[in-house]
Amino acid sequence: MAIGVIGGSGLYEIEDLQNVRTESVVTPFGDPSDQFMIGSLGDTELVFLPRHGRGHRILPSQLPFRANIWAMKKLGVERIISVSAVGSLKEKIEPGHAVIVDQFIDRTRGHRQSTFFGDGIVGHVTFADPTCHYLGETLIEAVKET
Repeated sequence: MAIGVIGGSGLYEIEDLQNVRTESVVTPFGDPSDQFMIGSLGDTELVFLPRHGRGHRILPSQLPFRANIWAMKKLGVERIISVSAVGSLKEKIEPGHAVIVDQFIDRTRGHRQSTFFGDGIVGHVTFADPTCHYLGETLIEAVKET
């Protein structure tokens, strides 16, 4: 199973990735943010994409979300870890801390296409649990080991 990593501001590559190759993917939603870096980290196949493109050239409001996700799926990705450089309203969470979210508020709703449904395809996706519990627990255990 391949794991996708979408890097936010400041994360444009994964240094320890082995046997790296790059791949471009054509999607029905336009071009993804950049080429994908595909390689292995230990026994895990990773597919990496810098969200804003290498050189940080794509504004947050212009990100091709659907193209990025569609391309990840086409490359065999089954789970995605998205890394973001954001702040916190909690003083206990200082810059540099890792936070693994289990809920969030989508403030982009209404400002961009946010679904693969439409044009005769109807789907009802719950947002009650918007993140993968298994992946969250796995990340928590990995952080404890470091």
